[in-house]
Amino acid sequence: MRKQKWNALQSFFCAFALLSVTACGQQSSTAPDNQNTPAASSKQVKVGIVQIVEHPALDAAREGFIAQMAKNGYEKDKQVVYDVQSAQGEMNTAIQIAQKFQGDKVDLILAIATPTAQAAAQTTKEIPIVFTAVTDPVAAGLVKSMEKPEGNVTGTTDMNPVEEQLALVKELKPEAKTVGIIYNSGEVNSKVQVDAAKAVADKLGLTIQEAAITSPTEVKQAAESMVGKVDAFYVPTDNMVVSSISAVLAVAEAQKIPVVAGEENSVKSGAIATYGIDYGKLGEQTADMAVKILKGEAKPADMAVEKQAEMKLVINKKAAEKMGVTIPQAMLDRAAEVVEQ
Repeated sequence: MRKQKWNALQSFFCAFALLSVTACGQQSSTAPDNQNTPAASSKQVKVGIVQIVEHPALDAAREGFIAQMAKNGYEKDKQVVYDVQSAQGEMNTAIQIAQKFQGDKVDLILAIATPTAQAAAQTTKEIPIVFTAVTDPVAAGLVKSMEKPEGNVTGTTDMNPVEEQLALVKELKPEAKTVGIIYNSGEVNSKVQVDAAKAVADKLGLTIQEAAITSPTEVKQAAESMVGKVDAFYVPTDNMVVSSISAVLAVAEAQKIPVVAGEENSVKSGAIATYGIDYGKLGEQTADMAVKILKGEAKPADMAVEKQAEMKLVINKKAAEKMGVTIPQAMLDRAAEVVEQ
């Protein structure tokens, strides 16, 4: 009799406690409302983001990464928590940030630009690292090869079409003979671009004049030292020079020297033209790679370094006016974007 009463009581409490389910011991069949959102891990992940310096191109890569992560089901402060840090152009700071990420046991590191990718790779061999805005990851010692990285590091390259960009100098100023390039001697990616420019200059009828710097305060002085010696400036995707591009532009505008850039944000800042990549889209592409790693679908060692397939011609008409250059109509006609400010 006691057993029958106990069974009855047990059934009552089970039914009362589980009114939302169809039977005691069965799960609710109610479906979630966000069925169209890609499934992310139920575990909240931590992603450390380290950026060598703040300028529009690198900022766009970071923002594109975060936006695309959300589209893949990793929404900020929900499925993923970000620790965003800037090294302010200092390699020692980049290393300290990487060490912090290692101590915090983040699930993945996004390294934006070559120096920060090198700092992260030197610091940890266990945490997966994806990089973006790295010109030559092999020369930088980040991966064994573009096709098979072999370590805990992979990502996207922003290697720009140096020959096509230098050819714009001849279109804008056919009589040009010498092009000045200011670059940070401490950035591997910058040296790679200078070497690429030298390799193709002769075939374009150009000579390259170099000015190596070691700090942002030297940019204006380097530009001024080239006045009277160069017919145009070429600004590669050098983080130190791009972050101080206003100094180059001030000299170029005063002396009527055209400036061709290595990426489109520099054109929007005041250079005349570029064949460049979209850093926002490059960040998105990097996020897609990160998602595969976080979900356990792939390992960095086996993921080929990716590049952006499409380049676009961007022109700044106002910048051309300031530098005393008339842009050929044929060049304007094939531009993907013309900036009027």
